[in-house]
Amino acid sequence: MNKLIRFFFSHRLRALLRKEFAQIRRDRRLAMSLIIPPTLQLLLFSLVLNATVSNLKLGIIDDSRTPESRGLTSTLTESKSFKLAGYYYDVNKLGDAISRGDLDAGVVIPRSYAKDLQRGRPVTVQFLLNAMNANTAAIAQGYAEGVIQTYNADLPSEGLHANFKQIAANDVSRRGLAQLTATYLYNPGLVGSWFVVTGIFGLLLILNGSIVAATAMVKEREAGTIEQLLMSPAGTYEIIIAKIAPLFFLLFLMVLFATALIKIVFDVPFHGNILVVLGGAALCVLSGIGIGTVIATFTHSAYQAQLTSFFVNPLLTTASGAITPAEAIPNWLQPLVRINPIRHFSVIARSSMIKGSGIETLWPNFLVLSVFTLIMVSLSVWRFRKQLS
Repeated sequence: MNKLIRFFFSHRLRALLRKEFAQIRRDRRLAMSLIIPPTLQLLLFSLVLNATVSNLKLGIIDDSRTPESRGLTSTLTESKSFKLAGYYYDVNKLGDAISRGDLDAGVVIPRSYAKDLQRGRPVTVQFLLNAMNANTAAIAQGYAEGVIQTYNADLPSEGLHANFKQIAANDVSRRGLAQLTATYLYNPGLVGSWFVVTGIFGLLLILNGSIVAATAMVKEREAGTIEQLLMSPAGTYEIIIAKIAPLFFLLFLMVLFATALIKIVFDVPFHGNILVVLGGAALCVLSGIGIGTVIATFTHSAYQAQLTSFFVNPLLTTASGAITPAEAIPNWLQPLVRINPIRHFSVIARSSMIKGSGIETLWPNFLVLSVFTLIMVSLSVWRFRKQLS
């Protein structure tokens, strides 16, 4: 234990750490890359990748031209789901507008709409959807059905009689009636950005950690300072620690800044212990540094390191479940999902922040993340020592 303490507080290690911090301080582009890109990526990705669909452009053909049809139109367009993009007088022109992308949806109200409502007859309203994006079309259909249900519920108050099916008392005793009541736990407001921003958080830690570590290692090799370190009395492990520690410190400052950004800008609740999130983030940062260092040992220039990162990072991002649910990933990619550090940190961040889960629940994710971090850091140290020798 005393030897370990003397090792970490030796004057050679302190001198190497001061040298690394001074070198990073002189490289302003590296310092800026740890502040500006993560901030922009966190803001832009979390806003752009939001699964909430709103303000869909709606075109309307109103052949009825009655107060009842105008009430249906206002009910659709007053919601945040749809916005009125114009009235049309021909179905073909409405179809052309949808095919050109000028409209996302269209409604065709028949001429007999008001008469059928007043007489209690079923009314068919045609709702056209641009299904080029199947996900958006399905969400828009759900929005339209919800708006129509609300509209139907308000019809009796306006003196219009809806046609309800009545169940006799003897049928109820024999068959029963089940009613479904939905309760939204942990996210009552269904805020989509909470899921996205906590996933982007882990994604940025791995991506920025690997890119910054790989670039810093390769640039030092290109500058020729590695040979100068080998001529110094410092040991191999002292050189490796001096290389990793400053990067970890700066990247952890990025973690603190991103955590504050998530709370202030996106108003994500912090129901759990913040130390659980920061502990998972520290492991995630070390994983990113390990990946970047391994990439740097297999490349000879900064451009090669960046090009290699483009092959590694997108694979980790795709199979992470950070942006889309992990259950939607194909079965042949599921083994990669189970060992993906981004995946496990996303679970830690979401469960701790939104659900308030503690280490007693999240220990399997911490275990996998710790094992992955240990393997990557050990591999990077072994490769780095091999190059130094």
